[in-house]
Amino acid sequence: MKVLLVSPPRQLWPYMNEQDNFLLPQHLPCLAAVLRQAGIDVQVIDCMPEKMGWKSLESRIRDIAPDVIAAGENHAAYASEVVKLVDMAKKVLPESYIVLGGAHFTNVGHLYLTEHPIDFIVRGEGEITFVELVKTLAGGRREDAYGLEGLSYLRDGEVVRTPARSLAPNLDDLPMPAYDLMPMDRYGTSRYLFSPGGTTIHHSRGCAANCRFCVWWTQMADRKTGCAQDELTPRWRTKSVERTIEEMEVLHKQFDKQCLVFTDPSFNLDSEWNDRFAEALIKKDWDLTFFAFMRSDCILRDEKRGIMEKLVRAGLIHVCIGVERADDADLRDFNKKFNRHKDTHEAFRLLKERYPVVFRQGTFILGTRNESRESMWRQFDFAKRLEVDYPAFHAMTPFPGTDLWVEANENGWIEINDFDYFDLSTPVMSTEHMAREEVEQELVKLSGKYVTFSWLLKGLLSRHTYRRRMFVWFLMVSLKIFFEQVKNLVNPFNARHYTGLVKPDWYDS
Repeated sequence: MKVLLVSPPRQLWPYMNEQDNFLLPQHLPCLAAVLRQAGIDVQVIDCMPEKMGWKSLESRIRDIAPDVIAAGENHAAYASEVVKLVDMAKKVLPESYIVLGGAHFTNVGHLYLTEHPIDFIVRGEGEITFVELVKTLAGGRREDAYGLEGLSYLRDGEVVRTPARSLAPNLDDLPMPAYDLMPMDRYGTSRYLFSPGGTTIHHSRGCAANCRFCVWWTQMADRKTGCAQDELTPRWRTKSVERTIEEMEVLHKQFDKQCLVFTDPSFNLDSEWNDRFAEALIKKDWDLTFFAFMRSDCILRDEKRGIMEKLVRAGLIHVCIGVERADDADLRDFNKKFNRHKDTHEAFRLLKERYPVVFRQGTFILGTRNESRESMWRQFDFAKRLEVDYPAFHAMTPFPGTDLWVEANENGWIEINDFDYFDLSTPVMSTEHMAREEVEQELVKLSGKYVTFSWLLKGLLSRHTYRRRMFVWFLMVSLKIFFEQVKNLVNPFNARHYTGLVKPDWYDS
């Protein structure tokens, strides 16, 4: 049985183009590792760093002739490209099994099973279910897999969901990700973004919270099979410090990666783990830095215990905090019980004054149901008061699998149903006070107002190397997009051209 894992060609946000840094998709080496451990022949194609377009991918699939072709996607905006892969692969190799996974297809697989030749969807955490599925298919017929846990499939025209699969009990028991099967030399090639030598890693899975707008926590939640969909309970698990350091050593020593981007939704949840991790990393004395998504309340807790100082000394160089809103009432509506206004303000002040070497990023959500122009600009003012190095202003998006998705559908709020537009920059809903188009216009205005010449100059002249590199990257990419607009006789000052997804030149090749 030969398995091919594929991440197909994707359209890109303008500020993540082929001249910059493609990051390693964590699911590919993790799934490849458990398949290989089970004695299964597995190959991986990640089209983005290899700049492999659709024609080249079709040729590769035909040459490899796998028995199973698998792909996954957490982001709704890329779902159409995954199903494009499904349709193409089934046409090229009609006898192959097509298996999908990831949060998007876990949550709304029923929308695709009846329209595309998908054999199975693996719901939730994939390692255990996927290995069982491949082994079963290798030993018999498709029907032999119908009783396995954690699957969705089409049978006699009806979508079937088997009982939910339990999460892996111990993340340390999973094998080392198969980094050797990935094009590691093509990740982290940017001279400036997550530089030098950036790549992803994770020590934990899931989240302790269940924010109404967030789909991240759903994929690694505890599952109980309900009537219409799985019933989810938030769950956070972590690998041991020793195992995490072992993975970091492989990336750093074998593949010369010097900037590690932790993809954990809540990197710093466990104070004891943070302390032991920082101390272990300091003892290693490696020349590396790392990025992490952090909670502001946990930053303040760890500062009191002297742990933040250790983390920065160990290489923490870039922190992203989910600020989301300036008003605690909005956070309560989000079911977000942490990162309240006071804690967030104090955390950013602490980072600025005590740890100026750390690049400070924050995410903000605009276009909530009760949003007005005045409230949108309050979020802008809050970002300015926080002195965020880079504020990511995102449009409120009802991602499938979230409570917001359910509420928005029940009330008919969603005006654009095409998931291609669920890109966090294109509003797909109006508010009670603003039309969808007005929300988009204000998003463009306030983003442009934050990115001033003085803001850019301050970053470019920073005495801290990492911050300076980030601003050089921002300037270079902005200039590249600007001159492309001029070359194509498009008004380069129209900020709307700087949002949305675009095709790389090699996308169709």
